[in-house]
Amino acid sequence: MKKIYFLLLAGTILSMSAFAQDLKPFKCDVSLGYAIPSGSGSKGGMLFVIEPKYAVVPQISVGLRMEGTIMARFGGYDADGYPMDASVKFSSSYLATGDYYLTNNYKVHPFVGAGAGVFLLAGIESNQSSDNVSSGSKFGGMIRGGIELSHFRLGIEYNLVPKTTFVGVDQDGNTVTGMSSKNSYIGIKIGACFGGGPRSR
Repeated sequence: MKKIYFLLLAGTILSMSAFAQDLKPFKCDVSLGYAIPSGSGSKGGMLFVIEPKYAVVPQISVGLRMEGTIMARFGGYDADGYPMDASVKFSSSYLATGDYYLTNNYKVHPFVGAGAGVFLLAGIESNQSSDNVSSGSKFGGMIRGGIELSHFRLGIEYNLVPKTTFVGVDQDGNTVTGMSSKNSYIGIKIGACFGGGPRSR
């Protein structure tokens, strides 16, 4: 029985290795997209992504997502309970990622993935007060799904980032405690994949 298990395992490894030889393991995704931040006082903006990857097995790749976003995060509420606008700021993130491809058809290649890492958040500057909340960093995660069509990539991601809590002053000069900025956001992306895919014969 042990010999049968060993032969099955060896056959699986050899078949995967043979298939992997037909792959270009390195590739790099470059995408543009739209960022939709959480919170009623937030405003959407643009994002830009570079993500080098390596295929460890035919249907699994690991990478490093380097993303920059320009958007207005939620700036909290004033003393009357109204949301305060926040200025548009640039933020960035660096996440270790993993993608699982649901098929081996590179012309139509759906995937799901996840990641975790550091989000570097820009400071909050409320339009209704003279407050400036300093920038900082948060550890967060990401889940995503999408499809690759040959060397084009379409995807949607949800970035889960802990909120920032601060004390602010509203337009009437009242101190508002327990204010918070929601940092999570959705990214809708379209881009190109450079490298990867089957080797030329």
